[in-house]
Amino acid sequence: MSPLENGLCEAVLFDLDGTLVDTAPDMVAVLQDMQRAHSHDPVRYEVGRLHVSNGALGLLAIGFPGIAHEFGSSLHREYLQRYEQRVCEASTLFPGMAELLDVLDSADRPWGVVTNKPAYLTGPLLESLSLASRSACTVSGDTLEQRKPDPAPLLHACALAGLRPQATVYIGDAARDIEAGQNAGMATIAVAYGYITPDDDPVRWGADRIAADTEELAQIVRKAVNLSS
Repeated sequence: MSPLENGLCEAVLFDLDGTLVDTAPDMVAVLQDMQRAHSHDPVRYEVGRLHVSNGALGLLAIGFPGIAHEFGSSLHREYLQRYEQRVCEASTLFPGMAELLDVLDSADRPWGVVTNKPAYLTGPLLESLSLASRSACTVSGDTLEQRKPDPAPLLHACALAGLRPQATVYIGDAARDIEAGQNAGMATIAVAYGYITPDDDPVRWGADRIAADTEELAQIVRKAVNLSS
C-alpha cells in the first residue's frame, strides 16, 4: 500500500512555482514587458502561463522564438534582472494552500520547499508571502550542483530538516518533480492544476496520486500524514 494511503507520511515537500505559489502573473508579465521593449508582440497570458514551470528559459523560448536561449545569455540575464525587481507583486499562494499549510503547522507536520528557482529569487518570494520562517527546509536550484530531476535536492532537504525520505511526500507540477521524488524514495503527488503544457500529461509521470485541484490535494495530503477527519 502506498504511504499516501496508510497515513504513515511524516512530512511534506512542495515544488514552488505552479504547485505551492501561483507565480505566473509576475513571471509572464516580465516576459510581456521584455517583448514590448524589444518590439515583439507580447504572448497571451494564458499561453505564457502554461510554460512558467520551465522557468525563464522556457518563457523566453515562446516569447522570442527562433533564438537559441542559453543559461547566462543576454536575454536570460535581462529576464532575471527584471523579474528580481517584481518577484512578488501579484504572486500568491494557490487557493486553499494557506489553509493546508496552517493544518500542517497546527499538527506539527513539517513541510518545506524544493525548487529549481535560484535562491536569490526563492528567498524574497517566500519572505513576501510570510512563508520563509515557517518552512522546515528550503532548497533552491543553486543550493547544490544538482537540480531536479536529480534526487539530491530532495535528499538534502530531508537532511536539513531531519526528515526520513521514505516517510516524506513530494508534490509537484512537472515530470522532473515526480522523477526526483521517486528516485529519492518518496511518495509523490502530481498536481494537474499547475503549469502544464497541452502536449504533456501528468498521467504519464507515474506519480502515486494526481490532484485535480487544491481541494483534492488537501484531502490526499491530510490522509497521507494521518490527519483525515
